[in-house]
Amino acid sequence: MSKQSNLDKSTDRLKALISIVNKLINELGVRDEILYNTLSIIQSQIDKIRNVPSDTLLTYQRIKEERLSWKKQVDKIYDDYESAKKANVGYAASGTGLGVGVAFLGPSAAMGIATTFGVASTGTAISALSGAAATNAALAWLGGGALAAGGGGMAAGNALLALAGPVGWTIAGLSLLGSGIFFLKSLNEKKKLENIFLLISLRDEKKYQMAIVELNERLSRIADETKKLQEAIINISSFGYDYNSMTEDQQYALGSYVNLMNSATQLLVNPILGLQPNYTDSDLSDFISWNVLGRSLINKSDKYKSLIVYLVNLFWAIQVDDSDMKLFINSLKKNKDFLTEMGLSKDELDEKLIKYIQEAIRRKKNQKKN
Repeated sequence: MSKQSNLDKSTDRLKALISIVNKLINELGVRDEILYNTLSIIQSQIDKIRNVPSDTLLTYQRIKEERLSWKKQVDKIYDDYESAKKANVGYAASGTGLGVGVAFLGPSAAMGIATTFGVASTGTAISALSGAAATNAALAWLGGGALAAGGGGMAAGNALLALAGPVGWTIAGLSLLGSGIFFLKSLNEKKKLENIFLLISLRDEKKYQMAIVELNERLSRIADETKKLQEAIINISSFGYDYNSMTEDQQYALGSYVNLMNSATQLLVNPILGLQPNYTDSDLSDFISWNVLGRSLINKSDKYKSLIVYLVNLFWAIQVDDSDMKLFINSLKKNKDFLTEMGLSKDELDEKLIKYIQEAIRRKKNQKKN
């Protein structure tokens, strides 16, 4: 039995962490659903109360709109998944490639995904996918990356780039990109490339460890806020339907319940920060409008631009020099599976791509400092 390399060990740890994160996202969806339903009940109670002060009413309406907007996005995620499943009925029904215990995407799981990755970013990501890619995306989230890690075709290709690295896809990406190691003839080059992937994997270990802490904190806060809201529902039922007829204590309590609704709604709509990409399509758009180098990307294909976004995220906070990055890009040029999945030619992966990546990272880091 061959000895495991440091990269193999880190990859195994990463798989385990991603599996935990995905289970927590699923649990988050269950808690989200309870919280959403509880908020809907208290909303229906307050809707019936007359003569509520305008400032309180404005706050309440904003909270209501924010929550309903989030729910629309949840429904879109679920509907997109259902459409993708129907388009791939044979694949989805047979469960081909799925790990043990992989669940299909239900409404509560869609809630967990919407909260984790943020309403706007999730909507963009999911809607950018179609067919098998969308099915694989949802199943990867729920199955701890089992499907994507097993190969996954599109899950390891265009969809991976479109999503810029959500949970469950890290392993798929490294698996596909890492296969480029086998195309290198020099043992020294293979070791250098393996070290790059080790640095990426170790960084992501820390990322998912922090995400687990953040997800557990969110779950705890949701449980606490839900309990408070349930108590508020009982209390409001005795207040009557006219604000002017309420006692001063009841009026004060009603105001505090609106504030409670606000904080609870933020637990639904605010994403898990530790799982957000460091670099997004918006960052690339900013880079394109920034200087001459950026503007030279205007006529590049969307796939090429997506590749830049993905590679910036891949190399984020990784200490590599020019020769390391050149070696990495050369390994991709020799990787026919990768090029096919990306719909790119090897000629597009030139030294200018390295410059784009380096300058994009430098630009974003400088913006973070300011």
